[in-house]
Amino acid sequence: MASITFITGGARSGKSSFAQRLAEQQSDNPVYLATARIWDEDFAQRVKRHQDDRDDRWQTVEEEKELSKHDFTGQTVLMDCVTLWLTNFFHDNDYKIDGALEAAKAEWERFAKQDMNLIVVSNELGMGVHPENELARKFADLQGWMNQFIAQQADTVFLMVSGIEVKIKG
Repeated sequence: MASITFITGGARSGKSSFAQRLAEQQSDNPVYLATARIWDEDFAQRVKRHQDDRDDRWQTVEEEKELSKHDFTGQTVLMDCVTLWLTNFFHDNDYKIDGALEAAKAEWERFAKQDMNLIVVSNELGMGVHPENELARKFADLQGWMNQFIAQQADTVFLMVSGIEVKIKG
């Protein structure tokens, strides 16, 4: 079973930087598990910035959905991030919350069975502006439920606030 550190917070709160420092403290050769689909040029630039932040100690594995098909036994893995991973399930399930949540939870259960040190980054979407459209509101709900599901399993949980980590569990 994975040892899980869950890091959540708002946009630009310092989640990824903090997670990367943790992973580098815990392993000489951490794995960066990238879950993003490249939707447009702006997003491609964001991905590039994250790639440039990592040095040659890092191994990168790109996986949009099927995290469990990779063997990470004995490794320190930084999954960045749940929100992008969950977006892929939401999109592929025709924006239906129940199907996306069920599929994501099932895949998470398979993935988290591995004996690894897992650092997980996610977003707190419900702390900001109320989404203006139905699709965005549905995704905020989906994200909140998945965050709760992962945080319950996590050994340690941090909330990032303005670049400062606040330990809330563990």
